[in-house]
Amino acid sequence: MDTPFPYSQYVTGKNFVGRKGDVVLLGNLLSQGEHVVMYEPPKAGKTSLVQQSLLSMRMSGKSFTVGQMSALNIRTLEEFLLRLGSTVVRMVASTPAEYAAVVQKYLDGTHFVFDSTAFADEDRIVSAGWDLDAEDVRAMLRFPFRLARDRGERLILIVDEFHSVLHQENPDALLRSLDATMRAAREAGERLFSLILSGSAVNAMRSIFESSLLFHRQVERVRLSPVEESEMASHVLRGFLSGGKVMEANLMEGACRLFRGHLWYINHFSAICDSMTRGYIMEPVLVEALGALVSVHEPRFMEMMGSLTTHQVNMLKATVDGVTRFSSAEVIRKYGLNSSANVKRVKDALMKKEILLFDDGDNPVIIDPLFEYWVKKYYFEVKE
Repeated sequence: MDTPFPYSQYVTGKNFVGRKGDVVLLGNLLSQGEHVVMYEPPKAGKTSLVQQSLLSMRMSGKSFTVGQMSALNIRTLEEFLLRLGSTVVRMVASTPAEYAAVVQKYLDGTHFVFDSTAFADEDRIVSAGWDLDAEDVRAMLRFPFRLARDRGERLILIVDEFHSVLHQENPDALLRSLDATMRAAREAGERLFSLILSGSAVNAMRSIFESSLLFHRQVERVRLSPVEESEMASHVLRGFLSGGKVMEANLMEGACRLFRGHLWYINHFSAICDSMTRGYIMEPVLVEALGALVSVHEPRFMEMMGSLTTHQVNMLKATVDGVTRFSSAEVIRKYGLNSSANVKRVKDALMKKEILLFDDGDNPVIIDPLFEYWVKKYYFEVKE
């Protein structure tokens, strides 16, 4: 059903709000054969930005082929490589005979094969005939670069939830090989294949692309620009008007401020408001809609808090209270953080759990804006 407030899938076209500069930037990077990395909180709009950028590129006459895979449920290097290979083959072939020909041509001499039985039973295009070795890893990572070069065709592969590679037993085996492959391709002038590595675990992605020495100058980070409150509010108000409903702009702008411009939450909140009234949308409707939205996510928030130690809860309380420097004697005493060494351990734990991130000024930020509202109002019972 068509809705002015879609929140269950990515959006493009008239439903894509703001970030026009991001669309241009991403399109230019991909057109130049750059590899792109994106790490933003869950549902922040990464997929919408990618799809809107690809749509704009096509409308401008650019020709390319796109493949997409997710690393979310992959826990081994072998499974990552097999899914990568199968996804890439599907980008240029469409029948079993064509699949077999591509695998034979580009992966000959490796332990990768096209197994007709595995394809029939599991829809798997690339299988492992034997245990994989380092040469197999290099060959598979080189595969899409060679394919794009030989075909003279731009190929773009989107890898969602790339941070999940850190769950592998030895993630360095993949990351170092991928870094080396990118470097070798760039030195050879091969720019027809681009990767978009996207992840919703911000701190995990930062550990891969910022804290490590890998991928330096091999990837370009594209950040999601904030959407102006007035622009988002105007979009929502037009959605209400399309159904004959009216809301004051300042009320919607206040909601956008509460959600810190998080478009998924804003759309879900607006859809709830839309379902609760037939005419003028008053402030009590917004309050009730916010309560409904919170109730949907409250079990998740309760589980998040239940997973924290007392010291982690105390640091989160300090963050809510506006503390930005946790190692002073006064803060350690007031919030029961024990010692400066313990502060670092607690800080690292909250980052690993993707509850806090620290900005360029080392100031703490609660990643999820609705969780921040809930933890202030319902868990710590902070009075506004």
